[in-house]
Formats: sequence, structure tokens, C-alpha cells
Amino acid sequence: MPVLDDGERTGRLRWPLVRWHNLLLTLWTAVWFVVAERHEAVSWHYLRTGQQLLFNQMPGGGLALYANHPELQIGPVSFLVAGLFAPFPPELGEKLADLFMSVLGLYMLVLVGRAAADHYRGTGINHRRLQQRVLVAGAAFIPMWVEVAVRFAHLDDVLALFFTTLAVRALVRGRATAVGVFLALAVGCKPWAVGFLPLLLALPRAAWPRAAAWLLGLVAVAWLPFYLTHTETLAAARFTIPNQPASALRWFGVHDPVTPSWDRPAQMALGVALGALAVRRGRWPAVVLLSADARIALDPSVYTYYNASVLLGTLIWDSIGQRRLVPWVSWIALISLYGSALLVPSASTQGLIRLAFAVGSAAYVLCWPQRAPRGRRGGGRPPIPPSPERGVAGGPPLRTAPPPARRYRAEPGRIRSGRPGRRLPRCST
Repeated sequence: MPVLDDGERTGRLRWPLVRWHNLLLTLWTAVWFVVAERHEAVSWHYLRTGQQLLFNQMPGGGLALYANHPELQIGPVSFLVAGLFAPFPPELGEKLADLFMSVLGLYMLVLVGRAAADHYRGTGINHRRLQQRVLVAGAAFIPMWVEVAVRFAHLDDVLALFFTTLAVRALVRGRATAVGVFLALAVGCKPWAVGFLPLLLALPRAAWPRAAAWLLGLVAVAWLPFYLTHTETLAAARFTIPNQPASALRWFGVHDPVTPSWDRPAQMALGVALGALAVRRGRWPAVVLLSADARIALDPSVYTYYNASVLLGTLIWDSIGQRRLVPWVSWIALISLYGSALLVPSASTQGLIRLAFAVGSAAYVLCWPQRAPRGRRGGGRPPIPPSPERGVAGGPPLRTAPPPARRYRAEPGRIRSGRPGRRLPRCST
């Protein structure tokens, strides 16, 4: 049986528990990797083509990339990372990219586990329970992660979710600059990551300007050159895809054959609004899930890799946002979204299930009564240990060893009491 060291005091787990926890998730990932490999890299050619157009000075490429190829709804940061696999032969490059993205998923589970340990530090939460929670929620997360990373090879979605996870970790640790940088990188990988920006509001108010400055500055560096040099790039935002019969959008009475013009802005606006409401209600770990709910409720497409963002949201919520041992929200998401796509034959019913999950999970994380940890009542922001290096304070102080007892040197012929400064009468013999 794995054991803990002083988990209540240090928040650190002994090696046996960490080793078996990671080993089980690694084996589970390998199983799903083998299953998905038969249909691997469905969309990798988009990354390879975009990378070549952007960096190899091909006709219609460069800063004119999005103006001439609006179908490439992929951020420039993703093309930059895709360039790491360009020197390899195409088939080997795909394999290495699949492996790279799968490893990122495992590392994200580690990041979420560490964020949960930091979040509950000093509250008396048993860290073995936290690791068990991450293990069970991670088992639901992995199938959807392999779907986006291996079967579809959507490096842009993978990187957007990875940088968002890094932003969550930085948020818990109180690193305001890092939160802004990582969220900017997420938006630079995929535009729909704008829905995760309310995470900034979970920082202490004094840190908002610094984090926002880094966010806006890096987003401008990534995207503005394309818009300033080729105004036709604005048309890329109006690129449409078919409105599929299984879309939850049809349950709102939207039967347009392609994406309505208002749909993409509505997704982002709804995600941001729900995330801001979650932060205001002291439930910032729900931001990622709420943004993903807005996306699947209003998106005209129903690709299964969309569910990876939902499962990351449920993973963060089940690990950090609630205190139940069993992370049932993650498994309900997996069964509802992935199970219905595989087992339910009716497209209309699939759309209803997607809509029901999006509405139900959003209502739950926003409205269901939550019991705050001891010593954390009444605070909406994450517990941020004070640190002179970070310049951001909040939450309970770090647990440190008590100061050593002060010693008093006795003078010859005098006896001191236990209280400093008090002298007893001189003794005579």
C-alpha cells in the first residue's frame, strides 16, 4: 500500500504513490494510443501545409496565409511548433508528433495534480485522496486526449489546451505574468482559446494590469502582422463549415446549412461571460469547462476531438473545484459525449444529449452549493502563497518550521525563569 510522508504539512507525496499513479495513466494512454493509431493523423496535413506556406515563402503564404487560405483555422504558434517535425520524413514526422502530443497529455495530468496539491495546501485535505481523484478523472480524460492528439492530430487544439493548463498551474502559484503569457500562447494556437481568458480575473486585482499587458502584447505580436499587411485576413473569421444534423445548434432552431455569421462571436462571448460569472462566484476552476460547454452547445460541427476541451475542463473541476473523492463529472462527460457518438444512432438525439450535458454541467458548477475547505471561507480567488519574488500575495501563508526557541545564557550565581527578562532573587548557600 503506498504511503504518504507528512502530506498534511508538505503536500509532497512519497515516490511509490507517484510512481504507480503515473505508471497506470501511462499504460492507459498506451492502450488508447494503439487503438487510435489505426486512424491516426487525420488532419496532420493541415499543419504541414500551413507550416510550409508560412515559413517556406511559398506563393500565397507568408503573412498572406490566412487571407488566401481561410480554411486553415490554426494559429501561427501552432505552425511554429509544427515546424519542429518538418525536417523528418512525412510519415516519421507524423509518428513523432503523435507521440509528442500524447506525452503532453500525461504531463498535463501531472500539472493538474500539482495545482490541486498547491490549491489545497494548508487546508487539511488528504493528498492521497487528491492523487486518487486525479487518477480516476485522468482515466476519463485520456481517451479524449488521444482522440485529439493521435486520431485527428490537431496540434493546434492540443497546444491551446496545454498552455491553458500551464496557465492554471501558474494561477495557483500566483505567477501573474506567466498566466498572461500562457493564455496569450493558447490564443496564438487556436482563436477559440479566448474563452479561457476569465482565468485572469482569478488573480488578485493588483496583478490584473500586468497579466493583461502581457496577454494583449503577445496576442498582438502573433496576430496583428497578418491583419495589418493583408486586410483580407478579416474574411478568414467568417469561414463556414457544415451545420451537421447532430449539432446541438439545431435544437435552438438553427437549421442553416452552414455556420451562421453570428455563431463564432456568440460562442466566445458566452464562454467569456460564463467564465467571468464563475470567477465572481468563487468557482474559477470551472472556467475551462464553461468555455468548452459554450463551444459544444453552439458549434455547428460535432467532431469527437472537440470533447478534449470538455474533459480538460472536467478534470480541472473534479481535481480542484470540488472535494468529492469520485470525479463523477469527468465520467459523465465521457459517457455522454463520446458514448453517445459511438452508440446512439439518431443524430438528433446525439445533439440533445450534447446540449443537455452542456446546460446541466454549466448549471451544476455555477449553482450547486459547494463546501469551501477549512481556512478558505469567503474567498473567490485561488490560494496563492505569498512570495517576495512573485510580488503577489493571497491565501494562507506557507507552512514553515517554527522558529527555534530562544536561549538565554545564565549568569554565574543567577537562575532565570522560563520567561525571558525575569530574574529570580540571588540564591545564597
